[in-house]
Amino acid sequence: MIISHDVAGNGPAVLLLHSSVCDRRMWDAQWQPLVDAGYRVVRCDFRGFGDSPLADGPYSDAGDVLALLEHLGIESAALVGASHGGRIALTVAALRPHAVSALALLGAGMPGHEASATLRAFGAREDELIEAGDVAAAVELNVSTWLGPEADEEARESVRRMQRHAFEVQAEATGGPDREEVDLTRITAPTLAVSGAHDLPDFREIAAALPVRLPDARHLELPWAGHLPNLERPHEVTRVLVEFLADTAGPRER
Repeated sequence: MIISHDVAGNGPAVLLLHSSVCDRRMWDAQWQPLVDAGYRVVRCDFRGFGDSPLADGPYSDAGDVLALLEHLGIESAALVGASHGGRIALTVAALRPHAVSALALLGAGMPGHEASATLRAFGAREDELIEAGDVAAAVELNVSTWLGPEADEEARESVRRMQRHAFEVQAEATGGPDREEVDLTRITAPTLAVSGAHDLPDFREIAAALPVRLPDARHLELPWAGHLPNLERPHEVTRVLVEFLADTAGPRER
């Protein structure tokens, strides 16, 4: 199965990978500016999110991403990943270094990361609420956890809508994707690791550590941001992404 996706524009390929709190709609504010900046922009829904149905057997999110790139005839792409999407971007870059021209990571997870007590407590509380049938409270838990203090009501309602949909789609799930063991030292792509000062410690620590682990990476912490900065200050994060991609992936000739 080829996961649901959108494609627009011409030029070097940029693939947007969403957080597990959201779906591909989280990139609405970045979509047209990246197309206008001269890129062929792709965004997709992982299985169990947005318009991509649950899998009926074992699967790999990274494998789905690679299959999508092959389906679209894209030999190399810059990957922009948020949270879970960032972890998948790192996995793809480690599995196929030559298929990834650049990595822009927003509050990214990391393959092999051991969750902190804070993150485990969040997961346990979310599970309790879902098992009790209180989906509305589970949605609000995610909104309050993952958005920073400056997020406006539009951003909060967007996360509510996407998270609620994900809970509905995944209600019958009996398993999840495989988690690949990968060697991050194989990654060669220039990397921007963005963290938010109001995010959980796991994701701040991952972003700060990536310049030590990768040969061509830098860390940028946004003092105003939570876990989903592109929803909190869309224009500011779009500018950061466009500038980084211009220096690495390169816009097309105009």
